[in-house]
Amino acid sequence: MASFFIICFATGLVLSLLSLMSGFGHLHLGHFHVGHTHLEHVQGPGTNGVSSVNAFTVLAFVMWFGGAGYLLTRLGIFNSQIVVLLAAIAGFAGAGLLWLTLFRLLLPHERVLHAADTEMTGVVARVTNSIRDGGGIGEIIFSQTGSRKASAACSDDGHAIERGTEVIVVRYERGVAYVRRWDELVRPDA
Repeated sequence: MASFFIICFATGLVLSLLSLMSGFGHLHLGHFHVGHTHLEHVQGPGTNGVSSVNAFTVLAFVMWFGGAGYLLTRLGIFNSQIVVLLAAIAGFAGAGLLWLTLFRLLLPHERVLHAADTEMTGVVARVTNSIRDGGGIGEIIFSQTGSRKASAACSDDGHAIERGTEVIVVRYERGVAYVRRWDELVRPDA
């Protein structure tokens, strides 16, 4: 019985690591069918279209079932039926914890990015490395899609822009942001 549980644990662990390394389950090996139920369509409420019965939760169940069963077998105070029952409860608990973590905490915060989310024209930034006269390249820092980013920058009109100046990106070409001073665009007469 201990050999069965250790094989379950090792299989669940190895396949979990393999699926994790293959890009969070994007390795397509076909569809898995049980009876007349297609597992991709068994969904719980609020799961963003991701099935609660999937490769990750099944592998978590097998791993926790095997690990708990092995430990309970080695402990030796329960008969085999109680060990299987307790191991199954541990397997469901492990799969449930994984499901809660991935599909209730992480996936609801995921979203699809659109081209407009990363559009550079119109981004307000701050110069972190001065831009010299005559097309010299400096650096800007800005926030986009919830994170801080940096980019190479040139002055759009060829004038120097000192460090700490607030600028706006007027165009973006070949990885270089062409910027103008924010106050020039707000008050063109200044």
